[in-house]
Amino acid sequence: MQIIEHYSFGDIKINGKSFSNDVIIFPEEVLPSWWRKEGHNLHMEDLHEVINRKPEFFIVGTGYNGVMRVPKNLIVQLEELGIKITVMKSVDAVKEYNKLVKEGKRVAAGLHLTC
Repeated sequence: MQIIEHYSFGDIKINGKSFSNDVIIFPEEVLPSWWRKEGHNLHMEDLHEVINRKPEFFIVGTGYNGVMRVPKNLIVQLEELGIKITVMKSVDAVKEYNKLVKEGKRVAAGLHLTC
């Protein structure tokens, strides 16, 4: 399991390893340098790995100030695939992710670390 130990603007520490680029966290690994089609707008194309792995929960961290946008139709599409999605500022997303991990849930998180 991946546990987020620390998050601040532009920096995250997961299981002792620091990252300075956006990440997608899965139970078994961290995908570093998560690039999106449009940096501050999330698209289904940005979530191939998430869709393929089908976590029970997917937490989206929209950045320190919440700048990244997640369209409502994307939320609906993921829920139709059986993936429960929660969207919040990254500082809150980190807390929610760790809480669900500790509850033993199959959870993934896509975190925008800046903005």
